[in-house]
Amino acid sequence: MTETNLLEAQPVVSAKPAGLPDKFWDDNAQNVRMDDLIKSYCALEKKMSAGFAVPEDPEGRMKVLRALGVPETPDDYQVQMKGNLLQPDGEVNKRLHAKGFTPEQVQEVYDLAADRLVPMILDIAAEFQADREIERLVQAFGGPEQWREVSRQLLAFGRKNLPPAVLEGLSGSYDGVMALHRMMKGDAPAMLDTAKNGGGVTEAELQSLMRDPKYWRERDPATIAKVTDGFKQLYGSN
Repeated sequence: MTETNLLEAQPVVSAKPAGLPDKFWDDNAQNVRMDDLIKSYCALEKKMSAGFAVPEDPEGRMKVLRALGVPETPDDYQVQMKGNLLQPDGEVNKRLHAKGFTPEQVQEVYDLAADRLVPMILDIAAEFQADREIERLVQAFGGPEQWREVSRQLLAFGRKNLPPAVLEGLSGSYDGVMALHRMMKGDAPAMLDTAKNGGGVTEAELQSLMRDPKYWRERDPATIAKVTDGFKQLYGSN
């Protein structure tokens, strides 16, 4: 009988890489079963590239959507609006719900509209309003040629006699331009005296209103009305 020297015997140490599943390791040959590993990887890649298929039947599709967080009805979307220029739209929510949008995705749609579309709409509205104001000025001064000459004179007068912020505020509206025209004709001193004697809004208050974004950017009707009334008080009727 062969005697075994336990002191000289050494334990067998496996060379199997850490984390490698047993099915990919050949313990006898002490190496990786590369064919099995490659086949398994290819099958996994194919499965992942196919993506997740939503069931076509309504019941199965509904279960999947509920699992993803899509609410029961479009009315269940709780949208937090940025500002007060946009409000949740029922028809839009219905379309988003039909496409399987989650509450987070719906919120993102409204956030994008507030961040991107609203500024564009405000710019377009401001340009449209400016075009209408110019049309009024052209008519008030007797035609395009006359308006071009008057506008040149007004700009030169304003740059010489007014702070840039005041000139910018006056040149942004029909009422402001008409007030500037009356100043240039020499009516301003008497008008300003009227304001100083308690005739309503002061010039400083009017300038503050014109610097308010509600006036020059948002074209808020209430703010525009205040500015218009202020011009009438300071510089007389149009």
